Amino acid sequence: MSEPGRRAPGRAGGGPTVGEVGEFGLIEAITRGLGPTASVPVSVGDDCAVLAPRGQVAVSTDTMVQDVHFKLQWSSARDVGRKLVASSMADVEAMGARPLGLVVSATLPVDTTVAWASEFAAGVREEAERCGAPLVGGDTSRGEAIVLTCTVLGDLEGRTPVLRSGARPGQVVAYIGNLGMAEAGVTVLRRGFRSPAAVVNAHRVPSPPYGQGLVAAEHGAGAMIDCSDGLVADLRHLAEASGVTIAIETDALSASDPQKTVAAAIGGADPLDFILRGGDDHAMLATFDPGRVPPGWTVIGGVADADGEPTVLVDGQPYAAPGGWTHF
Repeated sequence: MSEPGRRAPGRAGGGPTVGEVGEFGLIEAITRGLGPTASVPVSVGDDCAVLAPRGQVAVSTDTMVQDVHFKLQWSSARDVGRKLVASSMADVEAMGARPLGLVVSATLPVDTTVAWASEFAAGVREEAERCGAPLVGGDTSRGEAIVLTCTVLGDLEGRTPVLRSGARPGQVVAYIGNLGMAEAGVTVLRRGFRSPAAVVNAHRVPSPPYGQGLVAAEHGAGAMIDCSDGLVADLRHLAEASGVTIAIETDALSASDPQKTVAAAIGGADPLDFILRGGDDHAMLATFDPGRVPPGWTVIGGVADADGEPTVLVDGQPYAAPGGWTHF
């Protein structure tokens, strides 16, 4: 039985449940067609996958929990699968690594339909193809709610990883990707609406700028991070790891028309708050020496020596407003 008040995934669509087809029937349904590649000589079907990287391997794991990171009322199974991969693989991008492969663990209630699980798996594969890292394995189990975990691997191919601790005074701060779109989207969804579509879709499925982490590394990025917790929150992570002050200017940031629409609809809020506080877009944030910013990146500030504790300044002042994603 599902927890009272918790929607059973896929029941409205009918069809057999994962409890009815069993673990191996489910695995067969969601892994059909997977096989080896040049970089993955052993794929799904053995006790382990075997990968063939060219250099050191970057590894990261992310977990998404039903009603914490996604709601079935808001997102399709395909959306959830794509979001899991996108939010995980952004960490590989932020290290300057090339996506190599991923494994997914899915804990599902027994009354989850095979149709829902198959659509979720299709979303995983779709996003894996977008980022260039094949699904090479995983695990399934049963539980009271959906819990999804993705472990991603990236190949540094002989390059030095780009760390959070490498920002240096005199460098500039730049980003590429969306900022604050997902925050505007979840603001809309919490109020029971489904538009503007651009921000709602940004919450459902983030769009990391795949390939730009590698581009940043090739342009000598000093420090880099993906924007998952919020712009100011993630820049603070860089400032603290590097022992510097990062100062950004809001004149360099521009709210989109959908963000402005949402801000006006909720009482005239400042749409820049979505950008400064909002996470879950997984844009790339990095520091560069002046003159080495890659094409397509937007410079929003600079790095200076810390006058006391490392901090982030917005228009010359500490940013004191609440915001940024935390789990506890």
